[in-house]
Amino acid sequence: MEQGKVVKVAGPLVIAEGLAGSKMYDLVRVGDEGLMGEIIEMRGERSSIQVYEETEGLRPGDPVVSTGAPLSVELGPGMLGGVYDGVQRPLDALEARSGSFLERGVHAPGLDREAQWLFAPAAEVGERLRGGDVIGVVQENEVISHRVMVPPGLSGVLESIRGGTHTVTDTVAVLNTGDGRTEELTMMQRWPVRIPRPYGRKVSADRPLVTGTRVIDTFFPCVQGGAACIPGPFGAGKTVTQHQIAKWSNAEIVVFIGCGERGNEMTDVLMEFPELVDPYSGQPLMRRTVLVANTSNMPVAAREASVYTGVTMAEYFRDMGYNVVLQADSTSRWAEAMREISGRLEEMPGEEGFPAYLGTRLAAFYERAGRVVCLGGPVPGHERHEAEDGERVYDASPADGHERLGSVTVIGSVSPPGGDLSEPVVQNTLRVVKTFWALEDRLAYERHFPAINWLVSYSLYLDKVSAYWSQQVSPAYRRRRDECMAILQRESELVEIARLVGVEALSAEEQIIMEVAKSIREDFLQQNAFRDDDQFTSLAKQDRLLELILRFHVKAIEAQAGGAALAEIFAAPVRERIARFKYAEEDEAERLFAEISSDIDTQVVGPGTEEAYAMAGGEA
Repeated sequence: MEQGKVVKVAGPLVIAEGLAGSKMYDLVRVGDEGLMGEIIEMRGERSSIQVYEETEGLRPGDPVVSTGAPLSVELGPGMLGGVYDGVQRPLDALEARSGSFLERGVHAPGLDREAQWLFAPAAEVGERLRGGDVIGVVQENEVISHRVMVPPGLSGVLESIRGGTHTVTDTVAVLNTGDGRTEELTMMQRWPVRIPRPYGRKVSADRPLVTGTRVIDTFFPCVQGGAACIPGPFGAGKTVTQHQIAKWSNAEIVVFIGCGERGNEMTDVLMEFPELVDPYSGQPLMRRTVLVANTSNMPVAAREASVYTGVTMAEYFRDMGYNVVLQADSTSRWAEAMREISGRLEEMPGEEGFPAYLGTRLAAFYERAGRVVCLGGPVPGHERHEAEDGERVYDASPADGHERLGSVTVIGSVSPPGGDLSEPVVQNTLRVVKTFWALEDRLAYERHFPAINWLVSYSLYLDKVSAYWSQQVSPAYRRRRDECMAILQRESELVEIARLVGVEALSAEEQIIMEVAKSIREDFLQQNAFRDDDQFTSLAKQDRLLELILRFHVKAIEAQAGGAALAEIFAAPVRERIARFKYAEEDEAERLFAEISSDIDTQVVGPGTEEAYAMAGGEA
């Protein structure tokens, strides 16, 4: 290995000479303690190295050894349930070696070398394999099967395969590459974090990421393989929203990156995540979760790397054919780390001191989201089969016929100073994401949760998911959603008038709109994440709730046109039943919907309704 020496130390940045044979982003060991670092600039004989640990005590003349390989993560069984730092060192292993406060130069492999895993072969000797093909399965826990794959770029004929109990470094298969060489395959593979893992091709992301949170699913949906942004003003409920997405979303794997957040906040995540129960399996949510924790007092360079570490892990699970949700909290701290490193490199600053390539880095990160056809064949045991009517159907697996589909959904949190959404990180993020959930502290102070402002938020995936909604939920779901959105926007216009001249000065129709908008806000948008009967709502039930609210709207206009007093309409007992419909059990929803619909028809009426409404030109 090539060895150079330190010539300058500036915080996490070290300048070294004598590494002319190294390459950009090669991993190096700095000093006598072997601190982990990465070459991020090469200028003449000098290399700039960002060090992932404290550089106190380093001095000119200390040795620098290049490993000749880029910063990589270890991918294999044992990642799920793990808590790592920004460069994939398992924190529990580091604590066992050095206590609660990490010492410098402490190393631990990302995957436990002693753990034994039961490997079940899924390929046969003589079979021709290529990168991405599944050679075996490890039942990692009660929830997730870990599919051991041929590393990308390799292909050949399987010479031997060995089932049974192995460690991640044991040879489980031998591949004859056809050029006189053989490759020994283990259950572990390494991948450079800054290089996206390859895939077959990207496909249209048109399946909604169902979270059970009504304001997200109905009004501002994201898709599996999409990208979303969520700002986090203090006290707005960002953490609860993240937990809800992690817990209830229709993704098999959750990767959570705590990037540069305060230690107390990260402690909350580390304490609360293990206590969350997966509602689909009844097992702890950590059984399908990976945490990457890098607090604000940890070395800034490791914070910069943590985002890449997390997204590489997410891509690995995607390649197995799983749907993955990656939450990065927060990308603002990541950008601040880039700014600090850029300043020490004496690069020309861009807007607000951020590096000029801030937008490029953010775009490259979010670009790693997507729904893709993975390399390799379908997941063994999940191939397509023909139904009796000849139609192709698939079993409940991520596989789609002869192709294996997987997705990475990236949800990035931003923490703009003072809640200023015009600052560069937010603006550059909004250029590349297609969903924006505008958490607002004002709504939180009003006890409206989730505190997502429906007038500021947006989703550009609406047209993508409309076909799915039409087929799987209801053909009228999108129309109802749009009608409710129009009512909320009309309310925002009327509320200013009502403040000036009073609600009574509005026309009867406008007063009905104000009342219906209130129902949408309180009965639909507000949701209690801590009530068992309200924390998750299926899409079908969300549609039914919208239908009830809009049915009341239509009937109220009819009744008013028929001579009914507004006060009587607004005081109809059925309104309480509409408000409580969101607490109904899923299997009781249809029965209650029919009852409440009937109540609306009988309670919200006026004398001569039909004739008067027909004269007004309305539709029943």
